[in-house]
Amino acid sequence: MTESNTPRHANEPSPRRARINWAAVVGFGMLGLLWPLLRLVGLDSIVGGFGTALIAFLGTFAVWVLGAGFGDVPRPVITLTISGLLFGVLLTVSTLVMDEWPDYRLGLTVLAAVIELGRAAGFGALSGLTASAIQRSRNR
Repeated sequence: MTESNTPRHANEPSPRRARINWAAVVGFGMLGLLWPLLRLVGLDSIVGGFGTALIAFLGTFAVWVLGAGFGDVPRPVITLTISGLLFGVLLTVSTLVMDEWPDYRLGLTVLAAVIELGRAAGFGALSGLTASAIQRSRNR
């Protein structure tokens, strides 16, 4: 029998999973400030609102996928999902602070913020799956 086929006993410790790299989570999440920064420097007036959003999201996606995939970040899916939540919080707060959030009533504002957080977490999870595929292909 090979080692991988031997049954584990109840008192044996389970194989330890890699810990989440919190520095990577914070670093990747801080890219939530990229879009407001691009708006502050006036990129909106050059490429328009859609172009600015596209640059911010494609840039973030590229940094997340390439950084986590080629940087061998442990547990890339959960790392980038949490980074996505931080991204969404920073983006929502900065939009509120810059007074660029649409003037909704409180209930709709909270609902829009929850939707933004879910979208950002999904964006992070998709990026994490892509980074994980890069890591698996590099380890072969």
